[in-house]
Amino acid sequence: MIPAPFAYARPTTVDEALEAVASGGEDVKILAGGQSLIPVMRLRLAAPETVVDLTRVAELRGVREEEDAIVIGAMTTHSDVLSDPLIARYAPLIAEATGTVADRQVRHRGTFGGALAHADPAGDLPAVALALDAEFVIAGLQGRRTVPATEFFVDYLTTALEEGELLVEVRVPKLGGTWGMRYEKFNRVAQAWSIVAVAAVVRREEGRIAEARIGLTNMGPTPLRAHAVEAALVDVEATGEAVAAAAEHAAEGTSPSSDLNAQADYRQHLATVLTRRAVTVAAGL
Repeated sequence: MIPAPFAYARPTTVDEALEAVASGGEDVKILAGGQSLIPVMRLRLAAPETVVDLTRVAELRGVREEEDAIVIGAMTTHSDVLSDPLIARYAPLIAEATGTVADRQVRHRGTFGGALAHADPAGDLPAVALALDAEFVIAGLQGRRTVPATEFFVDYLTTALEEGELLVEVRVPKLGGTWGMRYEKFNRVAQAWSIVAVAAVVRREEGRIAEARIGLTNMGPTPLRAHAVEAALVDVEATGEAVAAAAEHAAEGTSPSSDLNAQADYRQHLATVLTRRAVTVAAGL
């Protein structure tokens, strides 16, 4: 199908983009990579009055280092994330999850910030952002504000972004040394959305697990932290038995849906299995 008519703006700076959004009418959509927006426009499930294309806003691209964090521009493509040395050094979990996103063509056009702002609970990056305790920098006409990942994902396809605001960058704490990471994903066919996936970040000290952060993909209307698993892993001996016992709590507090791909109870089973696998690898067992 052909999209409904719309106005088109292609700014070159964040300030220009914010002005275009403010003057674009009642229904304005942001175009980043376009992998989610363009299909729904073609099906006329979305008919925005104005589309603001961010592909020429150079300041939104790239990865840089700032003291104890790395900063990833919202318009940095998945392919650039995969090849970035700072991400490989301090947040390899991001690269590992990004490598499972769709196919090479999508990764070449799709963007890091676009995937997060879309907030699909089946998407790979939101749970990773939760596990890494990322922070989202949001710009509006009144200035910028920072929102932690735990507050950014509000509901299904809904974030803390307010009308007229843009996600401009994501700050990720540097994790290295005693931290291990792993992303485990189960999907029905290659290049498909996750049926369930788990992002695990684990810190070991003297043979024990000192801290663990577990993000769950597609186990509710938003990405979730597996807090019961995290609590069960604190200060336990780093053994396969301890990890397996903690992973039994993975489905606690979740509300997975039933659909053509999987029933809710199957997703709960997958969460347990994948959490055990992810934590085992992240803990270096």
